Amino acid sequence: MNQPRAKLWTKDFTIVSGVNFFITLVFYLLIVIIGVYAVDEFNASTSQAGLVTGIFIVGSLIGRLLIGRFIESIGRKKTLFIGIIFFILTLLLYFVNFGITFLLITRLLHGIAAGMVGTATGTIVAQIIPATRKAEGIGYFSMSATLATAIGPFIGLYMTQHTDFQMIFIFSLVLGVISLITAFFVNVPQLEVSAKPTETKGFKLSNYIEPKALPIAVITLVVAFCYSSVLSFINFYAIEIDLVSTASFFFLVYSIAVLLSRPVTGRLMDLKGANYVMYPSFIALAAGLFLLSSASVSITLLASGVLIGLGFGNMQSSTQAVAVRVTPPHRMGLATSTFFIFLDAGLGFGPYILGFIIPLTGYSTLYVILGVVALATIVLYYFLHGKKELPSRTMVNEPTPGTH
Repeated sequence: MNQPRAKLWTKDFTIVSGVNFFITLVFYLLIVIIGVYAVDEFNASTSQAGLVTGIFIVGSLIGRLLIGRFIESIGRKKTLFIGIIFFILTLLLYFVNFGITFLLITRLLHGIAAGMVGTATGTIVAQIIPATRKAEGIGYFSMSATLATAIGPFIGLYMTQHTDFQMIFIFSLVLGVISLITAFFVNVPQLEVSAKPTETKGFKLSNYIEPKALPIAVITLVVAFCYSSVLSFINFYAIEIDLVSTASFFFLVYSIAVLLSRPVTGRLMDLKGANYVMYPSFIALAAGLFLLSSASVSITLLASGVLIGLGFGNMQSSTQAVAVRVTPPHRMGLATSTFFIFLDAGLGFGPYILGFIIPLTGYSTLYVILGVVALATIVLYYFLHGKKELPSRTMVNEPTPGTH
């Protein structure tokens, strides 16, 4: 009676997830050390060091914006190769010492390359995941990035204590080459669509942003903005509340919470729909921010990490699943690009905006305010997507690959 579940962990799914893991690992490995490198190597000021760190996000936004427009005409696998090769070439630029301006250009180009690869892997994996396991599959895929966010900073900080920056760049380059080699073995099925997408000449916003993915992307922007306060300022806050040693474990417990919950929430979303995951996740994120604002002992700080992981960690994969599901197959690349543009914008520009607020509020009050914002976003989500959400299996908009 019941049909067997479609296979998820195929060779192609595993390879694409692996490539995404390595590329994201390099990003997080370098982001924790590149500011120190700029200061030590080029006597950069604090603001210059911050710019060296953050300009990567700007590059990533540019890369996603451009490649989302052209990925279908170039081809998804070809785009992946071009992106990885560009990624490797920009890593080579780190070995050239032409001053702080050249380092800034390198970081910008490196970000563009990472944005290209990220859009390609996200688009390919959305295509090869079976329709009935879409949210579950994207949840597992995005765990590759979650693991990288925990392992990358750890490796980066460990290597700065035991080796020099050149060795860190060599290690990053090796990971890039491994990604290129493994990408040769991925098979991307041809899309079969009833009509070819029409190309619009000249500038048109819909050539760069997928309108159907826009509502859920706006939600992603807001929650990413809230989470950026944790990502960027948790160490400063930990110094203020004298919990520096505990803060080093914050993202570890965050990642564990995401890793343990994603298989459950992904399956739940496939069976019941996004609302069953999104509404509890909003509450968990808000509760985590409220708890973080009152942290004075280690257990409270770590418990907030668990709640934020259950909240933002699951919303990140759920909103990505919604973005690709509500979009026609031939515009899946644009949908993926749109999602990540808004995610990166929230994570990248959030700290800059919040930096003006912190002197007025302090960290503790800031987290209370953002907890309220997270709760208020429930209303925004309801009107933008929640009230028209259907169980996933009635919403599937899946391309038919060449084989059944």
